[in-house]
This record gives sequence, C-alpha cells and structure tokens, in this order.
Amino acid sequence: MKINALIIFAGLSLSACNNSQNKSDESLKITGTWQLKSSLAITNGDTVNTTPAKNTEMIKIFNETHFAFFSHDLNQGKDSSAVYSSGSGTYSLIGNNYKEHLEYCSARGWENHDFDFKLSIKKDTLEQKGIEKIDSLNINREIIEIYVRNKK
Repeated sequence: MKINALIIFAGLSLSACNNSQNKSDESLKITGTWQLKSSLAITNGDTVNTTPAKNTEMIKIFNETHFAFFSHDLNQGKDSSAVYSSGSGTYSLIGNNYKEHLEYCSARGWENHDFDFKLSIKKDTLEQKGIEKIDSLNINREIIEIYVRNKK
C-alpha cells in the first residue's frame, strides 16, 4: 500500500513539474492573427506616433510558442511607398508578462535580442507595452502598440 501511495505521489510531483515548464499561459488567449492599429514610441520623454503610414499595414501572428510580424505597403511595391519588413521568434507569456526572443528579422541588427512587455486584452483589442533596448543600435525606447484581432 505504501508503494502505491509513493508511486501516485511521484507521478503527481512529476506532472506538477512538467506543468510549471509551460512556455505560455493562455489566460490572455493571444493565439491568432492581430492587425496593428496604432503605435507610439517614447524616447527620452518625446513621443512619436509610429502608426503604420498611409497605404501600409502590419499584422502579428501568435501560435502556442512563436510569434511573427509582417508589414508591407498596399501598392504591392510598385511605387515609392514600397516597404516590407518582417520578423519572428519565440515568446513566453506568464500572466500578462510577455517576453519575445527575436530570432529572424529583416532589420538584421535586431536579431537575437530579447524584449520584455506587458500585454492586456479587452474584448478584441490587444495592447503591448514595454521597452525596446538594443545598445549596439543605440535604441532605448518605450513602445505602446494597439492591435485588433483579425476575424477573417
């Protein structure tokens, strides 16, 4: 009887350890596609509206362990407004603490950096707020991005 109890206790202990290693706390339910609606960059107290320019759009996609973002002009690169950027990597989400590890990026100096943010969701709107800091690029700013869940 003691052996059975010990086996059950060991199994429950291992199960608890495994659950604590989950990369993502889905209480915020971020999985899916989100479209950027507005963004601000705050550097040394100065705020700049960095909302996507006219005729451009950006989406961010989350699965259980990875994120990706894509931005492009709506003219398919056929005029002077041509722009394309993208990036992706892994993330962890514990409560509202969201951490990105950017592995791939069209702006190559951003690769292999970690960024810490706070997330909040109200209905179909996600707010991502935190610091982007890369010493080698002299970047140190707070960002506030607002996304709306893509229902397509």
